Amino acid sequence: MADTLSALRLLMASHNPPLDALVVPSEDYHQSEYVSARDKRREFVSGFTGSAGLALITQKQALLWTDGRYFLQAIQQLSDQWKLMRIGEDPSEDLWMADNLPADAAVGVDPWCVSVDTAQKWIHTFSKKQQKLVQTSTNLVDEVWKNRPPPEINPVIIHPLEYAGRSVEDKLKTLRAKLSREKAHGLIVVGLDEVAWLYNIRGSDVSYCPVVHAFAIVTLNSAFFYVEKRKVSDEVRLYMEKNGIEVRDYSAVITDVSSLASNQLNMSSSSIDIAGSNGTKVESQSSGLIWADPAQCCYALYSKLNSDEVLLQQSPLALAKALKNSVELDGLKNAHIRDGAAVVQYLVWLDKQLQETYGASGYFLEGDGVRKPKPSDSEKLTEVSVSDKLEAFRASKKHFRGLSFPTISSVGPNAAIIHYGPQAETCAELDPESMYLFDSGAQYLDGTTDITRTVHFGLPSAHEKACYTAVLKGHITLGNARFPNGTNGQQLDILARVPLWKDGLDYLHGTGHGIGSFLNVHEGPHLISFRPRARNVPLQASMTVTDEPGYYEDGAFGIRLENVLIVKNADTKFNFGDKGYLSFEHITWAPYQRKLINTSLLTSEELDWLNSYHSKCRDILAPYLDESEKAWLNKATEPIPA
Repeated sequence: MADTLSALRLLMASHNPPLDALVVPSEDYHQSEYVSARDKRREFVSGFTGSAGLALITQKQALLWTDGRYFLQAIQQLSDQWKLMRIGEDPSEDLWMADNLPADAAVGVDPWCVSVDTAQKWIHTFSKKQQKLVQTSTNLVDEVWKNRPPPEINPVIIHPLEYAGRSVEDKLKTLRAKLSREKAHGLIVVGLDEVAWLYNIRGSDVSYCPVVHAFAIVTLNSAFFYVEKRKVSDEVRLYMEKNGIEVRDYSAVITDVSSLASNQLNMSSSSIDIAGSNGTKVESQSSGLIWADPAQCCYALYSKLNSDEVLLQQSPLALAKALKNSVELDGLKNAHIRDGAAVVQYLVWLDKQLQETYGASGYFLEGDGVRKPKPSDSEKLTEVSVSDKLEAFRASKKHFRGLSFPTISSVGPNAAIIHYGPQAETCAELDPESMYLFDSGAQYLDGTTDITRTVHFGLPSAHEKACYTAVLKGHITLGNARFPNGTNGQQLDILARVPLWKDGLDYLHGTGHGIGSFLNVHEGPHLISFRPRARNVPLQASMTVTDEPGYYEDGAFGIRLENVLIVKNADTKFNFGDKGYLSFEHITWAPYQRKLINTSLLTSEELDWLNSYHSKCRDILAPYLDESEKAWLNKATEPIPA
């Protein structure tokens, strides 16, 4: 790590102009949350493996900013060469640079890896001391990364209409209508999931996310797909041509954005013929604005545009993608049923293994269990070995295409690390006397899943039960909410926290995020969170969102409970203000552990909901389980007496 920092500082000093600081973001050219191995530059320079963070290197210091999900992880992973900067507690990176770098300082960044929003924020902050943001012509990290993984050449896959629910033709027609209304003649599509959704394609270029490294440009009368052409089969090329989309090289996007800015971007003659036979207009484009999402469009592309002719506004595809059609909603429901069955099968297996291997009292009984001899290395259960078993249960299910994110399988103190990532060499052995939290999900052809459950196979303490029950109460309160149209996720976030706040408890992450339809597990533009950006987008019927409050006690345990919900219209007695009201439908199915619940703390309404939910779990999952698994689930979901 020290050698990497030294090599970067030499490059910074020899750069023209010399750089006083170098910013290394987490993101790739598409501002992705999860990136491919060759794009993990921030991880390479810092050693911190969390999905969110920003590294800053000066000639004398190295700092890393990350959020509350990762504070404990960062402390463990950063060497003494690095200083952790806690987002929300320490100064933001731009204010730190403005205050700690000299006047006229030059701050370097690869303009492909930073969004327009972020770059403009930095430029504004730097202007107070005549500091400047310098766009490096190459990525300096790539120059010192000797064993950087090569690009993977994975095929583009057509996502069938039976799962997508809407044709490319329909999506393009709707998009062009939006462009016309905004007096824009073109849209630059940068987000990988937006490109995949718009063109009904999928891929495997990024672990856990079924996307393709690609850009798109759509104008009033043309459409382009920028991708490494070796990924495009003859079938996909014909599919694109049929839909009036021209395939161009990934690297051509920079010159085509310049052409778009000067109103010179045209389709090739072959594409025009095919598009024309489809009835698509192909005459020369009219002038107008160019639409670019400032949170997703990289600064490198924006720099090729005339700033006074750009519509910097959230992508019109973000909301369109979030509002699931009926086919996508049915697919998500079906995927979650199969996924719930896998989770129950896992719990049955894990319960049996912990009893047989460690003498645990098990999922149902509260006791000390029977002490057994220490298991051999081949017999012992670890955070990684059990999560591999969970993946195997999922892999046996119809339409399985992989996990939707790295499984968080965490026991005892590790569960207090919110986004803990167990590694085979260093992970903990399971302990029947400690809480076990698993947050996991899968990609299925018909939907993406994300579920968290927290369990105990020994004797939980009264404190652990009280904390679990407070989390459960918040989870139920949010899931049962009814609220008027126009309500945003920041307004709802408090519902999940109030039961925790009563005991002086809280958690340092948001409460809910959207989820894709065989796409990214974290999907905007909406979210349920205390963070200000949760105010930007009201929840609407047919959105998906998670409900995942938690509580984490450093060095002791962590608790989180998570279901995926669909936002739906609510049938209310009255309709004040003629707004219409919304509510949630749970589509995740797996039991909550009864022995962790202090039922005396539940209201009658909460108890009724819990018993009703458990009854549905039994009915919905039974067809996917064998007799012993059904018997286990029946016991796990027995009604709790009032």
